[in-house]
Amino acid sequence: MPKTKIMRTINLSWLFISLLFFLSCELNQERDLTTPPLDDDDHTSVSNFIRGGDLSYVNEMLDCGATYYNNRGIAQDPYQQFAQAGTDLARFRLWHNPEWTDYSTYPDVKKALARAKREGMPVLLDFHYSDDWADPGRQHVPAAWLPVVDDTQTLGDSLYKYTYQILTDLAQSDLLPEYVQVGNEINIEILQDPTRNYNLNWTRNAQLINRGLQAVRDVSDEQGADIQIMLHIAQPENALWWFKEATQNGILDYDWIAISYYPQWSDYTLGSLAGAISALVNTYDKRVMVVETAYPYTLENIDAAGNILGKSALIDGYPASEDGQYQYLIDLEEAIKKGGGEGLIYWEPAWVSTSCGTQWGQGSHWDNATLFDHSNIAIKGMTYFSKD
Repeated sequence: MPKTKIMRTINLSWLFISLLFFLSCELNQERDLTTPPLDDDDHTSVSNFIRGGDLSYVNEMLDCGATYYNNRGIAQDPYQQFAQAGTDLARFRLWHNPEWTDYSTYPDVKKALARAKREGMPVLLDFHYSDDWADPGRQHVPAAWLPVVDDTQTLGDSLYKYTYQILTDLAQSDLLPEYVQVGNEINIEILQDPTRNYNLNWTRNAQLINRGLQAVRDVSDEQGADIQIMLHIAQPENALWWFKEATQNGILDYDWIAISYYPQWSDYTLGSLAGAISALVNTYDKRVMVVETAYPYTLENIDAAGNILGKSALIDGYPASEDGQYQYLIDLEEAIKKGGGEGLIYWEPAWVSTSCGTQWGQGSHWDNATLFDHSNIAIKGMTYFSKD
C-alpha cells in the first residue's frame, strides 16, 4: 500500500478556524442583507440542473486503505461509483505547494482529473492560491510568492502565470477542466501575508482577481474551449454584499456566482434561500451554483477526529439519518431552482474514516456526513445524483 501519513494532533479548536467552510467572515463594514420578495412567477425554470460532488479526498482515502462499496455491498472504484450514480460534476481543490501533505498537489489533482474524466465526469478545478486551506477567515499567500506580497503588479503576474501554466499543461494532457474557480471562499482579500491583518483593499483585490480571470480566459481562447469561470463566496448573505462591491470595483469577467451554503452558519434558512439566490441571479446576470453543502446522516463519531457537523447542524424536520440527509438535498435543490440557481455540489461525500489523519486528528472530521455509512457502504444520499 502506498505511503500514508498520520499528521500530528493539534488542538481541535483550530479546526474551526482554518478549514474552508466552517466560518463566515465578519468584516468591519455595513452590509446590505436584504433581498427582494420572490414571486413564484418570476423565478428561472432550471431544466438541466447540475448535481456534483467534491471528490478531493478520494485519492488520499484510497492510499490510506479505504474500500468503497455500492449499496449492494460490492467493492467498487469510487470514481466509477460516483459516475454510475449520475454525478454531473466532480470538483477538486488545488494547493500551490503544500509541504504538509502529498494530496491536493498538482500531481495528485492531475491524477484525480484523469480518473474522473475517464469515467465521463466533467470537472471543476478549485484554485485555492495557497499552500493550505483558503477560507472566509484565511487567504494566505503561497510561501513562494511571499517575497512579492506587497508588489501587486508582480504578485498578479505570478498568479496569472501559475493559473495559465496549470491549465495549459492540463490541456496538453487532454485534461482541461470544464469549470474553474478563481479562488476558494474569497470573502476577504486574497493572497495575504499571514503575519499581518488586512482590511479589504478592493483596488489590490480586484487587480489580483482579474489577473486570475484573465489567465483562464486566455487559455480558454487559445485552446478553443469554453471554460466556465466561477467566483466563490461562503454563505449567501456574504455573496450579496461581496458581488455588489466586486462589481463596483471592476470584477466582471466571470460566468458563475458560486456559494457555500451550510445552514448552521448562514442567516438564510432553506425557506428563505431562494430569495437570496434570485437576487444574485437578477442583479448580476450570472449563473449561480451552490458548490459546497452537506448534512449529517448520523451524530455518531467513530474516530479521534471530531465531527464538524454535530447536533447544532440539524434543521427541524431533517433528522440525522439517511432519510433526513436525502430530504435535505432534495429540498435544497428545490430552493436553489426556485431562485434560478443551476447546481448543487456535495462537499466531500467520500471523506470516510481511515487510519490516516488530518492536521487536527486521526480519522475524518466528516465521517458522519459522507454518502457512505461507517462500513463505507453507499447510503440513500448517493441516489440523489440520479433522482428524477
